[in-house]
Amino acid sequence: MSRRMQQIVKRLFDLTLATVLLIALSPLLLLIALAIRLTSGAPILYEWRVVGQGGRPFSGYKFRTMVANADRLKRELLTRNEMNGGPVFKIKDDPRVTPIGKILRKYSLDELPQLWSVLRGDMSIVGPRPPLASEYVHFEEWQKRKLTVKPGMTCLWQVRGKPSDWREWLRLDFEYIDHWSLWLDFKILWQTFIVVITGKNF
Repeated sequence: MSRRMQQIVKRLFDLTLATVLLIALSPLLLLIALAIRLTSGAPILYEWRVVGQGGRPFSGYKFRTMVANADRLKRELLTRNEMNGGPVFKIKDDPRVTPIGKILRKYSLDELPQLWSVLRGDMSIVGPRPPLASEYVHFEEWQKRKLTVKPGMTCLWQVRGKPSDWREWLRLDFEYIDHWSLWLDFKILWQTFIVVITGKNF
C-alpha cells in the first residue's frame, strides 16, 4: 500500500474510532464532567492552546485536572521543573492537580475531549504530542520537524514511560516520524490500552 493510501486509511480510521468512542463513552464523559463540577467547580474543560502540523496553532480541550488558576501558579513552580532541557514544564507531583484530576490523569481520562480535535482534523489518534503555543516559540529550527506530521492523542513517548529528558522525547517523536506506518499506529494504540489498564510501560 502506498504511503498516500496509508494516510487516507489513517484519516478514515481516526474519524471512525473518534466517532465510535464519543458515542460509546458519552455516559462516562457526562459523569466525569459532573464529578469535576461538584468537586472543584467551573470550568469543566481546560482550553489547550497548542501548535499542530506545519506550525498551525489551534485550540483543543481536556477535562480540567488542575485548580482554576493553574496557569498563574505555574510561574511559582518553574524552579521545580523536572524536564531536562527544552521548553517543556513537567513535575511529577504537581500541587496544582485536584484530587479528581489525579484519577483522571492516572487513566488518561482527561484526554478524551481531544477526540473532538480528531474529528475536526486538528489531531490524529496516534502522533507526536502537540507542543503548547508558549513552548513552540522556544523551538530551535531542527526541533520543528516534530510538527511535520499531524499531532496525536498518544505516541511512543507515552507508552515508553514519558521520559523526563527533552531530547529523548524528541528522539522518540522523530523515530515515529521516520518509521511511520499503519502497523506502527495500531501497535502504539494497543500498547496505550495496555499502559492505561495496567499502569506498566513498554
